[in-house]
Amino acid sequence: MTLRDEATQLLQELIRLDTVNPPGNETRAAELLREYLAGHGVESELYARTPERANLVARLPGRGSGKSLLLLSHTDTVGADAEEWEVDPWSGEVRGTEVWGRGALDMKGQVAAEAVTIASLAREGFEPAGDLVFAACADEEVGEAFGLAWLCEHHPEAVRTDYALNEGAGERIELFGRVFYLCSSAEKMSSPFRLLVHGRAGHASVPGIADNALVKAAPLIERLAAYRPDLSLGPETAAMIKAVVGRELEAAEALELARETDQAAAELLEPLLSLTLSPTMISASDTRNVIPHLCEVVVDCRLLPGQTQDEVEPVLKHVLGEGDYDFEWLDGRGGTRSELGTPLWSAVESFVARIEPEATVLPVSVAGFTDSHWLREAFGTVAYGFFPTKAMDPQLAARLIHSANERIEIADLELAVDCFRNVSVEVTGGG
Repeated sequence: MTLRDEATQLLQELIRLDTVNPPGNETRAAELLREYLAGHGVESELYARTPERANLVARLPGRGSGKSLLLLSHTDTVGADAEEWEVDPWSGEVRGTEVWGRGALDMKGQVAAEAVTIASLAREGFEPAGDLVFAACADEEVGEAFGLAWLCEHHPEAVRTDYALNEGAGERIELFGRVFYLCSSAEKMSSPFRLLVHGRAGHASVPGIADNALVKAAPLIERLAAYRPDLSLGPETAAMIKAVVGRELEAAEALELARETDQAAAELLEPLLSLTLSPTMISASDTRNVIPHLCEVVVDCRLLPGQTQDEVEPVLKHVLGEGDYDFEWLDGRGGTRSELGTPLWSAVESFVARIEPEATVLPVSVAGFTDSHWLREAFGTVAYGFFPTKAMDPQLAARLIHSANERIEIADLELAVDCFRNVSVEVTGGG
């Protein structure tokens, strides 16, 4: 069996296990992976806060003289409405050159590729100088402390490594007539907040005697929508611009150039230059004929790596202006970065140079967030997101993630195994 066939078969088996989160039930996937790895001489452990939500960690122990690398993934998925799909979302069906099913792209395809990587290296007798670790974690999609966050706190020895490779990028794109592969080295902070707008209730038939909180919320939402934050460049975004354009540019200058010459470049760049604000949820009266005394507005806010809620809150309150409302942060996750120019970055570059010599690896910040931030925060791990894809159009892939008819090109699955094997050997110094 080829590595391509091995990864394809394992991915099909993973997709056929319903690990939609909630409730998760990721132990199903962890046990499948443990059995698969054991068949190739790789020992693994299951770590679980609750029995049905296990995390699997496997390890090829190093000789003690090299850097350690973690191949990171998660086994939970978002839900799927079978009526919207052309196939059973949990069939793992192969159609032509693709494997279809929930999680094929996010991210059971990478789970399978990483598992095949460590299994194939083990049966070939690979002996790393530093530990090579594979972790298939629970609860990335919801994040209620059953997955990597819990492991970092309660079993740090299992996942503490010098370097980590995770999801987040890897797409082959063309900008300004040149070929690039994206590699994420940072991520924005998911930092949603809530506005509680106060009014006075009353009967809807006599609006003059009430103070409609829903109406009072409208100008606040409009102010958020109209706000144009100051633009700034982080190190990864500055490096990305220099790699594409060939020289350093100010943030506004780079965005203007992208808008004028390459729409794909503009769409990639714009959310990486400032915080973003997207009002997404609103709730007020439960009854049609009752004017609400309270209106709740939830805003999806993403902060740049390194930005804090404390420094941003006064800015947002200034944008909102005076009013009868309360401002409350709901969460704050991510917002971390890893340095560039490390041995892991060099290993990614050398792989790309081998498969496509004219291509350049482009650093990028993830507009959302991944599990990588837990490692950066807990251990200072250098973590990048890279799952190389050439066969599937990146815009199609972006539309399929968390959507109907999710699928992955088998050629990209094979490419990822090739990448992870090469990076693992180069980083851990195996022989």
